[in-house]
Amino acid sequence: MAERVARRRVVVTGLGAVTPLGLDARATWAGLLGRRSGAGPITRFDASRFDVRIAAEVKGFDPSPWIEPKEAKRLDRFTQFAIAAADMAVKDSGMDPAKEDPARGGVVIGSGIGGLETLEEQHTRFMEKGPGQISPFLIPKLMGNAAAGMVSIRFGLKGPSYDAVSACTSAANAMGDALRLIQREEIDFALTGGSEATVCALAIGGFGNMRALSPRNDAPEKASRPFDRERNGFLLGEGAGVLLFEEMEHARKRGARIYAEILGFGMSSDASHITAPDPEGSGAAACMRLALKDACIQPTDVAYINAHGTSTPLNDKIETKAIKTVFGDHAQKLCISSSKSMLGHLLGASGGVEAIVTALSIHEGKVHPTLNLENPDPDCDLDYVPGPPRDLAIRAALSNSFGFGGHNASIVLGRV
Repeated sequence: MAERVARRRVVVTGLGAVTPLGLDARATWAGLLGRRSGAGPITRFDASRFDVRIAAEVKGFDPSPWIEPKEAKRLDRFTQFAIAAADMAVKDSGMDPAKEDPARGGVVIGSGIGGLETLEEQHTRFMEKGPGQISPFLIPKLMGNAAAGMVSIRFGLKGPSYDAVSACTSAANAMGDALRLIQREEIDFALTGGSEATVCALAIGGFGNMRALSPRNDAPEKASRPFDRERNGFLLGEGAGVLLFEEMEHARKRGARIYAEILGFGMSSDASHITAPDPEGSGAAACMRLALKDACIQPTDVAYINAHGTSTPLNDKIETKAIKTVFGDHAQKLCISSSKSMLGHLLGASGGVEAIVTALSIHEGKVHPTLNLENPDPDCDLDYVPGPPRDLAIRAALSNSFGFGGHNASIVLGRV
């Protein structure tokens, strides 16, 4: 590794998740290692008229352990997910926020779309009953920063609190911002990641009509198949992934368990197309290079990549090309897997959940497989971990997030 520039070191000490595979981080991790798909027929609305009738829904979520029933009615599902995940991350970390300086704690939680379900519901109410029946809670429920705001209120954190919005890169950008805030000594810890809840008619209709979703209604568990020759679109998912980032000495002083260190972050823009990735993968390659440079490591130091891996024809091929561009011959030695093969695509929450997965991969020395990789695409010829999970000693790992708008972000995590 290259010599690290002196700066505050940031570690991960708490994990919280609400996903289609489970209602906490460990259940999600166990589902990934167990090669279990979170896909199924849509139950949140009547999808019988839609071409796509499948999604990766969060099952059995009850907000009452975290939110009073009266308050829950005033919060969109994506905010409920974020509060639950943040609470789990705090408990997992062993930190008592009440004993911390509130000005030294921040919240940066991304959401690509925010309260779309609330917007859909209230628009229907407006059309059927008139403007007088629009809920006075419409705006605070749908606004994308509601999750960050409610989490900061819950824990009384008075440092920076905001929402990063960059489509499917939202959570990754949120974590990059949290990293910088701690490194710059503005705060000592942050709850960060992403939350999304868009399994609703407008999202399924919109993504479906642009042919972004897989229409494998007869076999939902086979719909998400990153890097496979038969892939035909992504599987829409929902959920939240929130991590507690903490300055290393702050964490050590209180005897915290450390899952991984955040070594570096990089971001770029394709400046090419509003939905399609740059054909050469130049933006994706640029953000990976920047992340490695920021981490002060060489490509050969990386053992694992948690890929963006959406299961769309263009994305998987171009991400593969970008990885080869950055890692050269070492690309053939990397273990690469897509969590979306089992979780579906959680849009703005994906990066948060996938950073949790990457941290656990480092902490436990295991990588989960890519599900449904049965007919490898000749253009996707790297090791995407088909078959069972693998034991792997990981010194450094990369987690990629790419989004509509040409947004690209990569975060590097390492073993402490």
